[in-house]
Amino acid sequence: MREKLIDEMKKVFGEDTKRKNHALAVLDFAEKIQALEGGNALVIQASAILHDIGIQEAKRKYGSSGGKYQEIEGPPIAEKILKSCDVSAGVTRHILRIIANHHSVRDMDTTEFKIIWDADNLVNISEQLKCSGRNQTLESINKIFKTNTGRRMASERFVKN
Repeated sequence: MREKLIDEMKKVFGEDTKRKNHALAVLDFAEKIQALEGGNALVIQASAILHDIGIQEAKRKYGSSGGKYQEIEGPPIAEKILKSCDVSAGVTRHILRIIANHHSVRDMDTTEFKIIWDADNLVNISEQLKCSGRNQTLESINKIFKTNTGRRMASERFVKN
């Protein structure tokens, strides 16, 4: 299933290597966090792979790849992919809810969402945290990250000793 979802994501992104690499980096972090935090592996893998799947459609429709537009355009595209992979309706709903909230954290508190949030932030905020002092970086990490594993990984990556 994991490889099929990766193949489908790559089809949607086409020549956009940046987006494909981002999704795979988020997947890598998500799987590492999931190994220690638990959660439904299929939900985590699919959400990580497909979390930004609406970017190109958002750019086409709104002229922007902003998070709010990704959250609107991503779920319909992801739903088609998940249906083609015979993912159950309940699991699909959970994945789509994560995709629809991965920038805004509206009413999301599942283990799977927290893992995707942390994995995406591990990839996205590196420059922001690298520019901060040690105490400021630790404070930011504690505010931003939602899992103990995510906080530990961020500290290892971004806190200067």
